Amino acid sequence: MAGKAGHGRVGVRRGLSEDDTSMDVSNLLLLNLVVVLAAMVVLWLASVAARDASIVDPFWGTGFIVVTWVTFVFSPAPASRRMVIALLVTAWGARLSGYLAWRNLGKGEDRRYRQMRDKWKGKFIWVSLVTVFVLQGVLMWTISLPIQIGMRSEPISVWLTGVGVLIFASGLLFESIGDYQLARFKSNPSNAGQVLDHGLWRYTRHPNYFGDFLVWWGIYVVAGMNGQAWWTVVSPILMSLLLVYVSGVALLEKSLKERSPKYRDYVQRTSAFFPWPPDDPGPSMQQQ
Repeated sequence: MAGKAGHGRVGVRRGLSEDDTSMDVSNLLLLNLVVVLAAMVVLWLASVAARDASIVDPFWGTGFIVVTWVTFVFSPAPASRRMVIALLVTAWGARLSGYLAWRNLGKGEDRRYRQMRDKWKGKFIWVSLVTVFVLQGVLMWTISLPIQIGMRSEPISVWLTGVGVLIFASGLLFESIGDYQLARFKSNPSNAGQVLDHGLWRYTRHPNYFGDFLVWWGIYVVAGMNGQAWWTVVSPILMSLLLVYVSGVALLEKSLKERSPKYRDYVQRTSAFFPWPPDDPGPSMQQQ
């Protein structure tokens, strides 16, 4: 009797586990989407009150942290695997959000959003909800797919995990150094009207974006590169396209070229994205 009862309990647990795992995947994805969009709507309301849509920028990294830890709580993968992924994303997100919050503090609304506000006038409030806040939320949810699915998948090999962590760490270091060099350069009044073209900026015009590129490919290797989650490669591909062709290099380059004739000289000799020795060393700094 006891043996049969015990066998029955095991059978029930296995059935629930399989059903819950299947249901939990869709439920978890939906939960994270709702959480992200709710956060973006709250942030949008705050931006309307403050008349500053720039407050969305520092939340980019924080949003991924939120998705990661919600996923951590509701995922069945071994705690060690979940913790590795969670710590990687938290390290990246906290650094980025902290840096952007510090950089934007007291500087008012970013030029991009001011231009949108001038273009759309009274409609800007609703336009910003859809094209800035909701869009960023959807992108955040999509790019975090390796995290959401990977925390439910079987662990990959230790050596492949190590490769992914190394790629991630290289990217985090690269973007951190790039941001530090740029912040230090701008903090020196004597550099006003000049172009930073030394340090990492000598080899790529956007070391911070290249670092982000490495970070997300590293996260994919750790979280998504196995038989169950391989398709989440859409995440680093999408992030790469955004960094190079949409909101990263392309958008910033257009603005800089318009405002700085000398920046065009810098463009001619320096790689846009992937680090590479400059065609012409030139002086350490160029007058704009």
